[in-house]
Amino acid sequence: MFRFHYYCVPIIFLLSFGHSGAAPNERLTLSDIFEFESVSDPRISPDGQQVVYVRSFADIMTDRRYSNLWICDFDGSAHRALTTGKQSDSSPRWSPDGSRLIYTSSQGDESPQIYLRWMDSGQTARLTNLQTPPAGLAFSPDGTQISFTTLVPEQSPGAAIAKLPSPPEGAQWAAPAQVYDKLNYRFNGEGYHPYGYTHIFVLPSEGGTPRRISHGNFHHGRRTGAPVWTPDGRHLIVSANRRADSEMEPLDNEIWEFPVSSGEAKALTSRRGPDDDPVVSPDGASIAYLGFDDRYQGYQLTRLYVMNRDGTQPRVLAQDLDRSLRQPQWAPDGSGVYALYDDQRITKLGFFGLDGSRKDVAENVGPATTAYSGGSFTVANNGRVAFTLNRPDIPSDVAVVAPGAEVRRITAVNDDLLAQRRIGSLEEFWYESSKDGRKIQGWVIKPPDFDPSAKWPLILEIHGGPFANYGARFDLEKQLMAAAGYVVLYTNPRGSTGYGEEFGNLIHHAYPGDDFYDLDSGVDAVVAKGYIDADDLFVTGGSGGGVLTAWMIGRTNRFRAAVSVYPVINWYSWLLTSDISAFGLKYWFPGFPWDHPEHYEKRSLLSVVKNVQTPTMVLTGEADYRTPMSESEQYFQALKLLGVDTVLVRVPDEPHGIRVRPSHHIQKIGYIQGWFDSHRNRPALPASGAQSR
Repeated sequence: MFRFHYYCVPIIFLLSFGHSGAAPNERLTLSDIFEFESVSDPRISPDGQQVVYVRSFADIMTDRRYSNLWICDFDGSAHRALTTGKQSDSSPRWSPDGSRLIYTSSQGDESPQIYLRWMDSGQTARLTNLQTPPAGLAFSPDGTQISFTTLVPEQSPGAAIAKLPSPPEGAQWAAPAQVYDKLNYRFNGEGYHPYGYTHIFVLPSEGGTPRRISHGNFHHGRRTGAPVWTPDGRHLIVSANRRADSEMEPLDNEIWEFPVSSGEAKALTSRRGPDDDPVVSPDGASIAYLGFDDRYQGYQLTRLYVMNRDGTQPRVLAQDLDRSLRQPQWAPDGSGVYALYDDQRITKLGFFGLDGSRKDVAENVGPATTAYSGGSFTVANNGRVAFTLNRPDIPSDVAVVAPGAEVRRITAVNDDLLAQRRIGSLEEFWYESSKDGRKIQGWVIKPPDFDPSAKWPLILEIHGGPFANYGARFDLEKQLMAAAGYVVLYTNPRGSTGYGEEFGNLIHHAYPGDDFYDLDSGVDAVVAKGYIDADDLFVTGGSGGGVLTAWMIGRTNRFRAAVSVYPVINWYSWLLTSDISAFGLKYWFPGFPWDHPEHYEKRSLLSVVKNVQTPTMVLTGEADYRTPMSESEQYFQALKLLGVDTVLVRVPDEPHGIRVRPSHHIQKIGYIQGWFDSHRNRPALPASGAQSR
């Protein structure tokens, strides 16, 4: 949904920022956030012999995250760095013949630029001097050109409103006012947008002057898949929303064709709904893409389509699969399309044949150090696959699989750290919701020295989205909570993805709502196992999980303390301040708040705030534009006015997620743990008529 001012309150916890020098078998500590590494974007070479990937790390001295490129052979041997240094290297892409590699880099703390590396000699050249960062890099089929997208700045509308005097030479005037006339003028993680549009460019692969391909006041390939080349090198295919009212219809993208020679746009699709992530078949005869016929529902299955190259005869692959698909990639022989999908507890890589067949190629595809779904993969010309791996015991690595062979992990980027640490064990279970008896999937992480005969405090940790899912994956934040001596419960209540469209849409225009019963029943199910102290229960979650944290404590007093992390509290104000306001209006509500005030009020967390007696921390980043700080401020002040034990934690310069700076990530987890620690072992809260249990 929406993945430091210190407040003077008596919260007791320790933040250790130094290297621990710990003996083997020690628990994880907060300072280990600086030690974990992660992998992403594995790119297997065209011949399937090598894999290049992005390896990210945190630096304790600069308090920043960086990334370099690493390479290894398909069997995991010859593992070494291609780039080094405190910089951000990303988006590696092989040339068609495997002799060169392009990537982006912020060397010298500069804005990211495109670099080219010759793989035989290691010689590297900078190819661009762009004003704005490039994205969506790709070689042309013959390797002579590179396509990419970047923002083309335009003059601010302020110049057309007022002709202002210039300061005299040597004068020091304040920064000028910024003028915006677009609905989407800022975006979480990106900040306030420079005025302009994202366009497609091509560049000679050995350097030169980029040539612009797309035109018009539209964004091209922005969050909808990078432009892709046709095999003959004559066209670029991209997803774009070129509607005049694109800001009010944010998902109505089409697949567009751009001749590289002229740049004249031609739409290949026309339906109402998203058509994204196009990929062209090896023979150039077909295009695979993702989308759905838009019904303005909160959750709609993203289908895999294949159409003729000219846009005719679109058809769905895997019509019977009740799961959303993502990241399509053609098989080298054109017999079908690979794609990822979430299936309950795990993410699978499936192959979807043009003949209607379907088979799973790999499991446990995942992002780094989180229980959320994610991850990526690539396929070589010989059918070998490289992908990101996340299992309960593997935070983040690269794995490979060859046709007919078993999956093999070929990196071990955190094994050195985990050899010195004990992590919590993961237990999966199913339980029934007290609302309607539906089966809900959940997990508990137990502390490393777990003794089932003892009584343990429990943290219910709720996922955001709300249309997202948790799974059987390594989650650093939850492992740190377990290391602090808590049993951690996380579940997939109604509205979670990976269980089909009907389950996902149980919260359509009804969120928050009956998900309360799913979560509350999960707590009951774990308490019934016998090792939880029922008087030592805590609840937290971020984004949509922050919403549901406030929803839970507004309906029950069973929790000893709560931490609502970057929540939405007032849907009316959120719609008018969030960076995805049009999306929220179209897909999460039946209309404008002034036309449906009762609907917005019923789902507002202020509708139940008067019931809250639970000591509550509210924690949000000051640069969060997905769930702006004003939401947290409303909740904090409402709780203060009601006399509830509460604090507000504001993290400077942090967007949604609070993990840009490693020290801020440490503070996020540290404050949650500290708040819970300081409220343990107190008398039970008095019963309230507002309880719904």
